[in-house]
This record gives sequence, C-alpha cells and structure tokens, in this order.
Amino acid sequence: MNMKTLTTDFTVFRRDFPVLQETNRGRPVIYLDSAASAQKPRQVVDAVSNFYFHDYANIHRGIYELSERATRLYEQARDRVKNFIHAAHAEEIVFVRGTTEGINLVAQSFGRPRWQAGDEVILSTMEHHSNIVPWYLLKEQLGIVLKVIPVTDEGAMDIEAYEKLFSPRTRMVAVTHASNVLGTVNPVKEMASIAHAHQVPVLIDGAQAVPHMPVDVQDIDCDFYVFSGHKLYGPTGIGILYGKKALLDAMPPYQGGGDMIETVAFSKVTFAKTPQKFEAGTPDIAGVIGLAAAIDYVQSAGMQQIYSHEQILLQYAEPRLLAVPGLRIIGTTKPKVGVISFVMQDIHPHDIGTVLDHEGIAVRAGHHCAMPLMERFRIPATVRASFGIYNDENDVDALMAALHLAKRLFG
Repeated sequence: MNMKTLTTDFTVFRRDFPVLQETNRGRPVIYLDSAASAQKPRQVVDAVSNFYFHDYANIHRGIYELSERATRLYEQARDRVKNFIHAAHAEEIVFVRGTTEGINLVAQSFGRPRWQAGDEVILSTMEHHSNIVPWYLLKEQLGIVLKVIPVTDEGAMDIEAYEKLFSPRTRMVAVTHASNVLGTVNPVKEMASIAHAHQVPVLIDGAQAVPHMPVDVQDIDCDFYVFSGHKLYGPTGIGILYGKKALLDAMPPYQGGGDMIETVAFSKVTFAKTPQKFEAGTPDIAGVIGLAAAIDYVQSAGMQQIYSHEQILLQYAEPRLLAVPGLRIIGTTKPKVGVISFVMQDIHPHDIGTVLDHEGIAVRAGHHCAMPLMERFRIPATVRASFGIYNDENDVDALMAALHLAKRLFG
C-alpha cells in the first residue's frame, strides 16, 4: 500500500479538529500526544452542545418528554458501546468516569469482598499506574500479593514467565491490552485462555487499544474490559467498564446514592439491577452522548483503517528516528499501536520536549504514569510521540526536524 495515498486519504479527518488550525508559539499545532488524550472533532462537540441546547434533562426519573428524550439518548449510547466492543448484552456496559474508575470499581466491588490475605493478583511490568495502584490498595487493605509478569528487552510480555506465576491462590489477572509507553499490543486472548485454564478471571485495560484497533471482548473472552472516552476522541470524565453479566450481577454496588436503588428505608435498601446499580447519582449524560458521537466518528473511518493508517506512520517514523545519532527507541516488538517512546543520548527528555514545544510540536516527556517500566529499562523518562486519526507524514517530518535541532542545541 502506498503511504502517501493512505495518509492523504486521512487528511479529510484533520479538518474536523479546529484546534489543529490553531498556532502554538506562533507555529501550526502538531499534536503528537493522543496517547495522553486525543483531540475532539466537531461532531463530538456538536453532539454535546446539541444535547445541552435541545434535549437536556435528567434521566430515568422524569415523566416529561425532555427527560424521556435524554434517557433515550443515554441508553442508545449504551447500545452503541455494546456494539462497538461486541459485548453480548447492553447490561454489560457500565458508564464510569474513565479507565481508572473502572479498575477501582472492579478491585473494590469484585475483589475486596471475595479475597483475603495471601490471595494473588497478576499484573505486568508495563502497567499504567491506574492498573497498579487499585490493586496495591487491596494489598494494603487485605494483604493480597501482587505478582508481576516481566517484560523483555524488546518490550514484549514474557508469556512463559506469565504461565509460571499461577498458583492455587491466584484470584485475578489484570493486564494492559496495549502499552501506553511501548505501544506493545499484548496477546490478551491467549493470556485470557491461560488464566481461564486456572479458573482465574481477567481484567484488561483497553485505554490504549480501543482508539487504535478493533476490539471484540467476546472473542478475547475477557471478564472485564475498561477504557476511557477522552482517548477515543470523546469527552473527558466518561469511560466504560465492560463486565460479563453474571459477574456484574454478583457484585455489590460500588457507590450508594440516587438512581442505583429500587427501594430505600432506614431498615433496608434494595438495589437496581445491573448496570444501574453501579451508576449512582446523576451521571455525565452529555459525556455519554459525546462518547457515542466519538464512536460513530471512528466507525465512519473504520477501526481497521485507523489501525492500518497508524501502522504506516510507524513504518515511516521509526527508521527516521533511528537515523538520529544517539537516539534509542524503547519498545521495538511488534505488533504495536501508534506510540513511539525514545531517549536521546546526553539530552534529558524534558529538554527535548521543550525544544519540540517551541517548534509547535506537542509530545509527552516523562514517566508516563509507568514508573515500574522506567525502572525496568533503567531510564528516568522518555519522549513519547503518539499518533491519531489526524496525523500524517508531514507531522513526522516536522518532528524529525525538531529533533535534529535539539541535537544541535544539546548534543
């Protein structure tokens, strides 16, 4: 496939993002930080504003038309998410604030009531802090044991080592689908199969996978899957917890309040059914509607086409980066999503990020909420360039020019 043809086809999407017509320090904005948070297309912003202007009311409670319209939009969004990740039932989709809340919900509602001191949770070295700290809190609360899958020098999950971590005390596997630092796409279907052979449920952090590639939770056969709207070109403050219905039905509520109850008395409270029992209080209704619009948006491009587009950008960028003297890419295994982390000899990542910023280029420089992974590679931080639907090879060319400038300034 010709790269120029593919990326040129994708320039039509760039026009949907007004921020990319802005300037940064007097230069056109080149946004290479989608792994942290993706920019929002007009279609998403319009969906949110149209809701507030024309359909706004609280949901599930009103008997008037506006409330019925808002409720319908909200529940239609649940159906859209179900279809997007190929869940079996709409009831398996729980709206949360993001990946972080989804993992905390599972830890506290699924794990805490069931586990005891000495029970084990398997994580990996490449996890985001959001998939470490909730389990660490259970370690502090219950005395559970965290067992860690090592990562190879190339940035791959060590599957042989993973298989050896299971014991009769293993209670959960919680791993990332795609690393936010390395870009590594992990063999989560195989990992779930291994875990299920030990009768162990699996949670997958899909924050970095869902924006970049097709996801089918039934094919993976995971027990829980979580992701955030803001990385999927949707609003901040909204995310998804998918859970197999039988598991969600057996879990107690995570929070108490309105809209998650059937009856309330001082002597007894009964709770709503799944998923409402996990959605206490007035939810981010507009965020849910914006997320549905974001799903419509990426599906209009095609998830497989988005993945192919980013793969070609990776193929374009990686050899050019490696041609920069002293530059080392962290994470070279394949497959990977559109994320490249690197270091440059004798130049701190923060200095590189500052130079790039003055050239109008937004990248992330730091530990990327993955401090154990930084320790594994014996580095304090990396520079991370991450691609989205709006990037093309011109952005890569600008990045390369700025890196050569940094080399001249600091090298």
